[in-house]
Amino acid sequence: MSDIQVRAYAPSDLPEMIAIWNRVVEDGVAFPQEEPLDAASGAAFFAAQSLSAVAVNDGGAILGLYILHPNNVGRCGHICNASYAVRSDARGRHIGEALVKDCLVQAKALGFQVLQFNAVVESNVHARHLYERLGFNQLGTIPGGFRMKDGHYENICPYYREL
Repeated sequence: MSDIQVRAYAPSDLPEMIAIWNRVVEDGVAFPQEEPLDAASGAAFFAAQSLSAVAVNDGGAILGLYILHPNNVGRCGHICNASYAVRSDARGRHIGEALVKDCLVQAKALGFQVLQFNAVVESNVHARHLYERLGFNQLGTIPGGFRMKDGHYENICPYYREL
């Protein structure tokens, strides 16, 4: 991971970010979104977050990204939510771990007190193991909470960690 840097995104990163995001959406096994982003909707989407960040290697190639934003408003506005995406050919290199660790630091710096994941698909064992290793607690299981691309439903497991 020493050759990986996580930084706030720049507008020039958007084409690669949109491609990585859309690949996860198209796979249909992790994100709730069903419509891919285009250049305009992608720019608006990433700009609307409290923070959008990218993981880049020494050569500047984008290997993954995360978005961070409030999970709710008002009296629950101190709880944030995040989503992570790693380029398919960069998986298994601890990019996700670098993204989550940076997100924890940035969320706290932005004044959030809790990071919560609403819908981690139960079969996403790599993400679940990473979150548990980093001190997240599973809140339970919601039966059939996620509709997979092929139409069947899988359980989701909400997680949280105090910052």
